[in-house]
Amino acid sequence: MNISFTDKQANYISAQVEGGDYQNASEVVRDALRLHQIYRHKIIEDLRAEIEKGWKENTSNKTVRDIIAAKTNQ
Repeated sequence: MNISFTDKQANYISAQVEGGDYQNASEVVRDALRLHQIYRHKIIEDLRAEIEKGWKENTSNKTVRDIIAAKTNQ
């Protein structure tokens, strides 16, 4: 598998390794993917909770975009 990074991303990965937080670039990428999975799962669960609230509560004037914006601006 080949993965391309921007210069900024590559510099960040190198800085993490050089700073001693990780032993190599693979560890940085694996950790980033793990955190992405956690973040994505949280966002999906939050959206599901909002949808469930919408089904159970009175009609809201919030749009889907409003709800997503509120969740991503936390």
